[in-house]
Order: sequence, then C-alpha cells, then structure tokens
Amino acid sequence: GTNTPAFIYMDMVGGNRLKLRLMLKGGGCENRSQVKMLKPSDGEEGVREFIVEVIRQAGADACPPFVVGVGIGGDFEMSCLLAKKALLRPIGSSHENPYYARMEQDLLNRINDLGIGPQGMGGKTTVLGVSIETYPCHIASLPVAVNIECHSHRHAEITI
Repeated sequence: GTNTPAFIYMDMVGGNRLKLRLMLKGGGCENRSQVKMLKPSDGEEGVREFIVEVIRQAGADACPPFVVGVGIGGDFEMSCLLAKKALLRPIGSSHENPYYARMEQDLLNRINDLGIGPQGMGGKTTVLGVSIETYPCHIASLPVAVNIECHSHRHAEITI
C-alpha cells in the first residue's frame, strides 16, 4: 500500500545530524482535538478553561487516559503544529520555562479532577501528562490548540 495518510513535517536546522520522530495516532483521539482563536482579553484563565473543556467534551470517546499536547501562539495553523509537537515530549517532563511548567501541572490536576478516568469509567487518572509549546503571535489574537493522544501513545525518536 501507500501508507496513506502519512503526514510529514520538517524543521530545517543547522548541523550534520538528522532527528527522525515518528508518532502513530488513532482517529478517535485526533477527532476530539480542537483549536480556538481566543481573544487576548480571555487571558491565561480563558486558555486554561478552554483546554479543560476540550478534555471534558472528549470524555471516553478519545480513549483515556490521555496525553495532551497544547500549542499556544503563532497563528491558527502554527498552534496546531505546536500542539502536535508537544506530544513528542517525554511524559512527565516539564516545560523549561517555569511559568509554563506550572501551567502544565495545574492543567494536569484540573483535568484529573474531572474524574473521567481510564476508558471513561471514572477515577483519578484522566490524563498522564500535559505538555505546552508556545510561539509569539499577533497582539490581536490568542490561538490555542489542544491535541489529544490516547493512552497507547506510540512514538519513537532516533538521531543519525
């Protein structure tokens, strides 16, 4: 077969190495992912509320417990790419910026407090990890994307 649909993204960087990352995602969790163009006046709390609401709406449909990637900033398209890239971070790792590291931990707690639990059967573990990636954006916009990954979280990385 053609392995369709395969989505390939490239980042050109200096140096003499090549890093390959592979992520295999199911359609259920991808279908429950969302992007929203918030108003800057929605602020940090508006961002947090949107992220938690996306997970609440996904419920059992996206095969919890989840790994959640969040993209904040850029434009509509960039926020989605950032959210997908955030899924490639190791579970349990924290953002290098303490501000976003605290936000990741707060979101992890808020989402687990939803009580959706494994396979939507209830419980304390709705999400295994939340990772945020950011990029500057126009002063008049605040794009936020939430990319949901199921508990299988199949990915690999190699540098050659």
